[in-house]
Amino acid sequence: MMLFLALQAIAEPDATTFAVTVKAFVGWIRLAAEITGASIIALGVVLALWGFLRALSLRQAVAYTDVRLTLGRYLALALEFQLGADILSTSIAPSWDQIGKLGAIAVIRTALNFFLTRELREAGHAVSAAEGSPDKARADAAMGGAPG
Repeated sequence: MMLFLALQAIAEPDATTFAVTVKAFVGWIRLAAEITGASIIALGVVLALWGFLRALSLRQAVAYTDVRLTLGRYLALALEFQLGADILSTSIAPSWDQIGKLGAIAVIRTALNFFLTRELREAGHAVSAAEGSPDKARADAAMGGAPG
């Protein structure tokens, strides 16, 4: 159906049809980004819950930090997808009011992601130091970042 509308818009250069097609296409991409972000959060929660149950049996502080790092990595990745969906929404938003609201949401999500990433980095360094390995690459790998 979407392909048909796109082909029809090309065959008949009507600005209204083209605009509707583009909005629909961007809407589907935005929905896919939101679903991906929600799925990543769900997966992170399940894995963190599993890690938490294992940490209960170990009763070590490092095990709980590992659970926080695991959940934090998934939340940070999901926030990136959600922010992408917000940017797509802004590109097709019909009013300045909606653009303003989406902009505020984007700023909040960006700030959350910044502080979450910083906390993950600090916790990764702390775990690395607690294990007796001051290797920065190991701490960055635990956070999901690039070594260096």
